[in-house]
Amino acid sequence: MSVSQHTIAGTVLTMPIRIRTADLHSAAFSVPAAPAQRLIDYSGLTVCEYLPGRAVVMQMLVRYVDGDLGQYHEYGTAIMVNPPGRRARGPKALAKAAAFIHHLPVDQTFTLEAGRTIWGFPKIMADFRVRDRKDFTFEVSADGQLIVGIEFRPGLPIPGRLTSRSQVLTTYAHRDGVTREVPWQMRVTGLRARLGGARLWLGDHAYAKELASLGLPKRALMSQSAANVEMTFGDAHPI
Repeated sequence: MSVSQHTIAGTVLTMPIRIRTADLHSAAFSVPAAPAQRLIDYSGLTVCEYLPGRAVVMQMLVRYVDGDLGQYHEYGTAIMVNPPGRRARGPKALAKAAAFIHHLPVDQTFTLEAGRTIWGFPKIMADFRVRDRKDFTFEVSADGQLIVGIEFRPGLPIPGRLTSRSQVLTTYAHRDGVTREVPWQMRVTGLRARLGGARLWLGDHAYAKELASLGLPKRALMSQSAANVEMTFGDAHPI
């Protein structure tokens, strides 16, 4: 069986791509399903309505420390969607939903090219300001304009026996007119979570205006952080 390889900026990457050390902060927001659907109509996917007329949008910051793509910061907007062919609704449907990556700014050119080339992720270059104190805060800007800032309050620790197993997940991305499925695995340690726990503010960037169209800023449904996230990403394939 042949092994897939990709050449990025003169460096040969052999699949799967491995992330050995990273930390994560994320917050989930309940938003109206109709504008969320309009935002991602270009993907051909359907938002998952976990309640009638309501969808879930995730706001995330990942700090990659040790991995095949180097060290970098990554901010993401993910909208929870049904896998192709499914029209499930309700709270249980959310458990089988997948994340469609709508925004994905980063601060290093190597991962920018790799993300676009290998998986079709919508990566752009951005600037990050992070303050890691009792309350974790970050701001991300692009083209001199603020996109978003989020302040996270510490959550309660989740027992490791509930989170330490590797999870097989699916993410979708869209680039150059093609929607792709990205298979990956994740193992989380040091997970903390709480209801609410995240305060979000928006800037003047075009991405911020898209978030505002969903009714943000508002109180988060829940927030979480992970002291370490190990990830493995396979090759993407068109759907």
